[in-house]
Amino acid sequence: MHASIRKYQIDTESVAALKVRVEDGFVPLISKLPGFVSYMVVDAGDGAVASISIFESEEAAEQSNAAAAQWVKESLADVIKRPPEITAGEIVLAAPTPPAW
Repeated sequence: MHASIRKYQIDTESVAALKVRVEDGFVPLISKLPGFVSYMVVDAGDGAVASISIFESEEAAEQSNAAAAQWVKESLADVIKRPPEITAGEIVLAAPTPPAW
């Protein structure tokens, strides 16, 4: 399994709108990519937002970064302040999936 973590800085008042736009637009796109396992968005406060994508292979995780870059350029250019910081790699430890939130 491989993960890609993309960290963004946005306007603090745009977090709620970002959630809706990502849920309606990007989630359907990324969830159809080969090897997709899961996708999450974290609101870290003060306009810091991170997305975590989990895929079965490194190639699939890299493909998700390309898809995210294109989608953000087309759909979120008005709220993203600068290019994301991307951390990607093999998952070397994972705890069991928690019960439904």
